[in-house]
Amino acid sequence: MTTIAEAATTAVLAGRVAAIRAAELVSPEASAAVALPLFMRVGGRLPVRPSDRAVHESARRATIRVRGRDLATYEWGSGPDTILLVHGWRGRASQFAPIVRELRAEGFRLLAFEAPANGASPGRRTDIHDWLGAIEALQAREGRFHTIIGHSFGAMAARAALSDGIAAGGLIAIAGPSRARYLIDAFARRVGVHPRTADALAARFARHILPELADPWPRFDGAVNPLPDRMPLLVVHDRSDREVPASEGIRLHDAHGARSRLVLTDGAGHNRVLGADATLDAVTAFVTGGLGSVDRTGLAAVPQRSQRRAASTRS
Repeated sequence: MTTIAEAATTAVLAGRVAAIRAAELVSPEASAAVALPLFMRVGGRLPVRPSDRAVHESARRATIRVRGRDLATYEWGSGPDTILLVHGWRGRASQFAPIVRELRAEGFRLLAFEAPANGASPGRRTDIHDWLGAIEALQAREGRFHTIIGHSFGAMAARAALSDGIAAGGLIAIAGPSRARYLIDAFARRVGVHPRTADALAARFARHILPELADPWPRFDGAVNPLPDRMPLLVVHDRSDREVPASEGIRLHDAHGARSRLVLTDGAGHNRVLGADATLDAVTAFVTGGLGSVDRTGLAAVPQRSQRRAASTRS
């Protein structure tokens, strides 16, 4: 049953979308100005799922100072090798509970943070600088990570951080966009505005987030700006993902050639893919034995053209 608060929120969002479309009648730039606050909106905080509660409660908790705010951190296990978990937009560390259970049992130490306005961290606004700042701060404290595992927006942020010089033995990108510009275009399609408005929104967003760069988009494109040489990559994506289509995961995988493995799941969607059996098997294989171990699971395969077309169609 929809609550009064949920109904009110839905009505407010509908009003904002209507305002964005109305402003487009004036100009793409006017529409982009109205759209930017909604595009950057985090939304309500994601609750801890009952199935994740035990892992969430068992974490050792602390904070880390990033851009003037104290962000929540979580730690599980006590092994010599540390794996960093990076949640997505409107996400939280507890979403990684199935992965924490698997990898803690393998003797790894797992570390996670929650960006501002996400999980238990304070604030109402955030942007990718907070993800990058948290990863950098944790690296300064912890040293080289064994592996970084990112989900959704967190996968894109982790890839950018590694390209910027963060040290790790590999990256696992789960349900992540291969490029930041995809997020702009997907938002524009959802609110029903013209591609010219998407271009104007992209330009306005870039000026807001990275005013010092004339063209920041290549920095956040995993195909244009891939991982450092010889760094292995595991890409996991669900074919039925409605938030970020599997074509984005395939694009990221293709850009890294023989040092990447792609695992496509079925029916898990955007969030439940974190706990899918195939995901857990592939993730465990990657962190314990590398690409060769993933190959031995039989889960990874380069998709055929027909599969690529199907993934693109579902987007």
